[in-house]
Amino acid sequence: MKKKRDLHDELLHRKYKRPNPFLYFIYYIVGRTHLLGAKYHPHFGKIEKVKGPCFLIWNHQSRRDHTFLTTANYPHRLSIVCEHCSFFRSHLHFAFKMANIIPKKVFCNDMAGVRAMRDIIKKGGCVAFSPEGTSSIFGDNQPIVPGTGRFLKAFNVPVYCGYMQGSYLTNNKISEQDRIGKVYYQQKLLFTKEDLQRLSAEEIEEIINREFHHDDYEWNKTHHVLYKSKGQICTNLSDILYRCPKCGHEFEMTSEGNYIKCNHCGNGATMDDYYDFHPYDDKCIIPETPTKWVHEEREQIIKEIRDNPNYCFKVHCKIGTLPKDHYVQKPATSEIVGEGDYSIDHKGVHFRGTKDGKEFNFDLDYKAVWTYPMTVDLSIFSLYINEEYHDFYPDYRCVGKVIMLTEEMHRLHVNKFKNFPWFDYMYEGKSLGIDE
Repeated sequence: MKKKRDLHDELLHRKYKRPNPFLYFIYYIVGRTHLLGAKYHPHFGKIEKVKGPCFLIWNHQSRRDHTFLTTANYPHRLSIVCEHCSFFRSHLHFAFKMANIIPKKVFCNDMAGVRAMRDIIKKGGCVAFSPEGTSSIFGDNQPIVPGTGRFLKAFNVPVYCGYMQGSYLTNNKISEQDRIGKVYYQQKLLFTKEDLQRLSAEEIEEIINREFHHDDYEWNKTHHVLYKSKGQICTNLSDILYRCPKCGHEFEMTSEGNYIKCNHCGNGATMDDYYDFHPYDDKCIIPETPTKWVHEEREQIIKEIRDNPNYCFKVHCKIGTLPKDHYVQKPATSEIVGEGDYSIDHKGVHFRGTKDGKEFNFDLDYKAVWTYPMTVDLSIFSLYINEEYHDFYPDYRCVGKVIMLTEEMHRLHVNKFKNFPWFDYMYEGKSLGIDE
C-alpha cells in the first residue's frame, strides 16, 4: 500500500542551500517590473550591500517587503526566513521551495529553523529575517523577539539592517488590497563581529528596537504620500480601532469604504488616501492617527486589567490546523477541525472545546504566551500548541484586542516581552511583572 504523504515531515528534513542564481535573477527582474516590485514605486536610499556570511534584519511592514530586499541587494542572493505555516499554502509552497525560503515557527522554539539558518551561514550566505517575528499590525514597529541578542551573538557574523518607510501603507494586515503609493528603503551595516562580541545581548536588542522605531501613519503626516485605495481606505480598519474614543463602547465601530463610525453614539470620520482623518463635525472625538487611537486602546487595557483582578475576555472560536497530506487552498491558512471558547484572564489563555471530534482543552500561562503569530489578516489569531500550529477564528472581529490584551497580561505578570521606553508613560505608577 502506498505510504501516505506527510508534508510536515518532508519540510522538517528538507535541506537548504543558497538560492539558484538563474532563478534568483528571474525573480530580481520580475521585482523590477510592474508585475511585482516596481508598481509600488520603491525609492532606494543609501544601500550598504551585504557581504556574506551575514544576517540582514529589517523592520517588517508588509507582505511585499521581500521584493524590496531582493532588489536592493542584488546580485547578492538572500535566504529569506518566512513563517512556517505559509509553507502549507497551495499557492506558496512551490515558489518557496524553488527560492529556498527558510521556514521558522514564530514565538516558539524551532531548532529545525535555526539549523537551516546555520547551514546557509556556513555556506557563506546571507540570512534575511525580521526579529519582530511578524509584519506590523498597527502601523508602528513591534518589540523584537526576546532572545534575538543572544541568537546574533551565538552566530557572531556581521548584521546588516534594512529600514522601510511606507510599505505598511501600501499593504498591511488590515486589508489584503494593495494601496499603491511609494515605499522608501535604506540599508546599513549595524553590527560588526567585534560589536557583537563587545555588546551584551540586552544592549544589542535595545539598539535594534531603537533602530526600528517608526510609525508609518505618523511618517506620512510629514511626507504626505498618496496611497490609492479605490475608495476602500477604511475597509476593516475597525479590526484595530475597535473602541470608540468618545463613548468608550467596544466592537460598535463600523469601517467600510472611506469612513469609520460608532454605531452606538455616531462618533466618526472619513479618511482620505493620505490616511488623514476628517471628523464628521466638531463634536466628534477622533485621534490624529490610527496608531494614536490604538495607543489609547492599549492604555485602557493596561488600566482595566489592573483595576479588575477577575478580568476575563471570552470569545467563541472555530479552530483550524494544517493538514499533513495536502496543502491548504488559497485564501485559507488552515482547515477547520473544531470549535470552542477561547478566554484570556490573569492566569493565562485557555480553550475549552473540541478538535477532530474529540475534547480539546488547554491552559497556557504568560511565560508560554506573550503575543501571537500573524499570517494574512486580522480575522484570525494563531498559536503553536505542543509545536502544532493552530488558527483561531473568532465569531466576531476582535483580534486587535486579543493581541493587545494578551501582550499586556504578559507584561503585568511576566514582562519578558517588554514594551518600548518611549511608551513608559502608559505604565507610569503601574505594576509590571519581573523576569524570571
